Amino acid sequence: MKKIARTVSRTAAGAVLALGAAGCGDDFLTVTNPNVIDAATVDPTASGVTLALSAQQNFVDMFGLLAMYGGWFSGETNVSDTFPTRNEFGIRSITDLNGSLNSDVWQPLSRTIASAKQVLELTLPTPTTNISIARAATFRGFAMLQMASDFCTGTFSSGPELTTAQMLDSASVWLSKGIEVGRANASAEGIALANAALVGRARVKLQKGDNTGAAADAAAVPAGFEYLLRYTDDLANRGRLSNDLYFFSFDRGSISVAPWFRQADPRVTYRVQGGNPAPTANPQDAVPGGFHQQTKFFAYNASIRLASKLEADYIVAEAGNSVDAQVALINARRAANNRPAYDGAMDAVSVKRELFNQRALEFYLEGKRVADMRRSPASVTGTVTAAGAPYFKPGYGNTGTNTCYPIPRAERDNNPNMTGANGSAK
Repeated sequence: MKKIARTVSRTAAGAVLALGAAGCGDDFLTVTNPNVIDAATVDPTASGVTLALSAQQNFVDMFGLLAMYGGWFSGETNVSDTFPTRNEFGIRSITDLNGSLNSDVWQPLSRTIASAKQVLELTLPTPTTNISIARAATFRGFAMLQMASDFCTGTFSSGPELTTAQMLDSASVWLSKGIEVGRANASAEGIALANAALVGRARVKLQKGDNTGAAADAAAVPAGFEYLLRYTDDLANRGRLSNDLYFFSFDRGSISVAPWFRQADPRVTYRVQGGNPAPTANPQDAVPGGFHQQTKFFAYNASIRLASKLEADYIVAEAGNSVDAQVALINARRAANNRPAYDGAMDAVSVKRELFNQRALEFYLEGKRVADMRRSPASVTGTVTAAGAPYFKPGYGNTGTNTCYPIPRAERDNNPNMTGANGSAK
């Protein structure tokens, strides 16, 4: 539906332009199209900065959608949307013919990976310190990491089908490149990219089970570090520049905070029907228990955190497997958010579950929860609807067994290096 909203706004703008130009004569119809560029006049090397920034914006643009679908899938939110394809994420029973899977998740993610590759294939000056290389490598690595986290298998730029481990290995290569070149660049932005990539690589290692490597990378992240994805409230370009989590909460009531997250905790804030203040939008679909409108992302220009020292601290605590260290972080974060100290069981399984509970509140709707589910299913028990349990909305049956997303049928049917939908090699 967001695409419809974009079309409406652009059509309206065109109507205003036409009215304002009335009486200008026939020359109004004779214009130069600024979007037509002679490829022969483009110097890709000189355009490296623009192409790298475009690749970064491709990532920023798609990340809100990725976080939204991951939130539905991982139980952070309830699907208050009518689209059957979106409810498939909530019920964790996604078919490879799901149109939303292809258009809202797979295509934007694949575009980010491919656009960063274009930059990295250029012959750019001073490649060991070039900020465009650091930028493209960092966001290519993060996009690959996200594909590895959310999809069961994947493929990059029409290549062969890859396992989760292979995708994580590829992500690590490019995040390492981002670290290396960003540090060598030594500018404030270069160092910020390097530190973001360092958090990303720690996440890769944690997901792969390399706890020692994950802890080492995470410990090297400087205190207070945070890398935010920036959004802009530009009425003419909201489709490309604005925060999708705000749009799908306040313009289209598609996201409703799931029951477990409705706590008296400042990390997950929301408005509820009948409350004061009440939600500023109605749910697209009836939601049992009422519509709970998230307010963590409260504007078109609200930033989304990509990487931080806080995440690094959680990685160190999880990777170290020390109950004492995990309890220390748990209580520090509970105290920082005006919550009482943890008073539950002190065995390793229970403490790790509480660590994941705090992590869930901390990084709510930040695109990390599907990876958490896959990495340690036992640690999200009680916060994610169990397979076979009834879906929260009637008429959909029971929750499915998906733990990750399938590659869309469109990719299988059109990628010459993958097995087709009918099982034949292509």
